[in-house]
Amino acid sequence: MDAVINAGVVKALRDRTGAGMMDCKAALQEAGGDVDKAVEILRVRGQAQAAKRGGRTASEGLVTSYVHATGKIGVLVEINTETDFVARNEQFQEFARDVALHIASAAPHYVSEEEVREEDRERELRIFREQAAADGKPEQVQQKIAEGRMRKWLEEVVLLNQQHVNQDKHGGQTIGELRTELAANTGENVVIRRFVRFQIGEE
Repeated sequence: MDAVINAGVVKALRDRTGAGMMDCKAALQEAGGDVDKAVEILRVRGQAQAAKRGGRTASEGLVTSYVHATGKIGVLVEINTETDFVARNEQFQEFARDVALHIASAAPHYVSEEEVREEDRERELRIFREQAAADGKPEQVQQKIAEGRMRKWLEEVVLLNQQHVNQDKHGGQTIGELRTELAANTGENVVIRRFVRFQIGEE
């Protein structure tokens, strides 16, 4: 079986997945030369390792733009990874385009929950508590209701928490889940660094 797993097959698998050469060769050997099965093996291993890569420096990447057909909404988003090789990977570039399109439609305010300022959290929580009180809810349940609404608010305004707007393509996965999947497939840390969304008439 080693004879079948030549350098060309290993390179083809690397181009398809972005995984390292040794990882590709090991996966092919484990899969008995079956390329599709090797892709599955790399994905399973990658998902388990993606979380560990979170601290690695992502200093390469690209800036992607999206302008809606009407010309009234535009987005710039910077997405980083560890090597230029992965930044040029079609899967990485497709992810960047998908994120830019999503931002245009979903209009998030923050990339991650860590970016949400404490004063913003306190303001929203206070509003939710006041709403629960206005609804006549008992005082002991007002805080729980407010916290539940807070979680919902974070899902709505934080990019990584949002489900991708293209449900048909991504099946309800969040941007964070898609990012983790890409990190697993490429073997590198993937960071959505920042974005800016323009809409005609908005300050």
